[in-house]
Amino acid sequence: MSELIVASGLRVTRSGRDLLRDVDLTVRQGEHWALLGPNGAGKSTLLAVLGATGHPTAGSVELLGRRLGRVDVRQLRERIGHVDPRHRMTSPLTVLETVLTGVTGTTDLMLRWTPTAEQVAAAEQHVADVGLAARRDARWPVLSQGERGRALIARALVAEPRLLLLDEPATGLDVAAREHLLETVDALRHRHPELGSVMVTHHLEDLPASTSHAMLLRDGRSVAQGTADEVITSSAVSHAFDFPLAIVRAEGRWHARRAV
Repeated sequence: MSELIVASGLRVTRSGRDLLRDVDLTVRQGEHWALLGPNGAGKSTLLAVLGATGHPTAGSVELLGRRLGRVDVRQLRERIGHVDPRHRMTSPLTVLETVLTGVTGTTDLMLRWTPTAEQVAAAEQHVADVGLAARRDARWPVLSQGERGRALIARALVAEPRLLLLDEPATGLDVAAREHLLETVDALRHRHPELGSVMVTHHLEDLPASTSHAMLLRDGRSVAQGTADEVITSSAVSHAFDFPLAIVRAEGRWHARRAV
């Protein structure tokens, strides 16, 4: 099945206010989507619904072929990887141990749980894939923010998800760490060609070149969606942010500045 997400007429209302309204979205295998828009546009609310951690007030949402409201969300979450730089660690785990928590979907290693040799080997491979083999035994408190971001990508992938959600993964990174992280994300399209992803960001510069599709949100509504080249344009982004912007794409990456 190629469709990972099918949302139709999605509405989320909290305290009498619509955070999302009439949102339609279809994400297929191998597609890498960006959710863009100003603060308060509804990006994080939408990502929560797509991760089966939030629920729509109206409309329908199918994730991995299962309808929200008619499925055990715990089963869905096992097949959805989530990368959040605000991930809360309760123990000073090593990089490898952090990645292994992705097998159990917990923030710490489970008591009386021992990973199999195959699970350890898979975790080792994911650690190497994100460029952290030399830091395998380094503990979380001493990792840089960029190393933490890459460790969380490995953690999300170790459970072999079909869908990967990235919530502003470049937050707090310096330019070198950001570029290293985005190279890691770009490599996913080759290492995991059937994986689909959705990334939330405020900054076009934080989008990897592998971004294939985009949705622009404004005041809880989708104002543009489609292929990245069709959507990430000066006119469309200026409308979404209500600010005159000039968008340039060079070597696959986007840059924004004030239009003059």
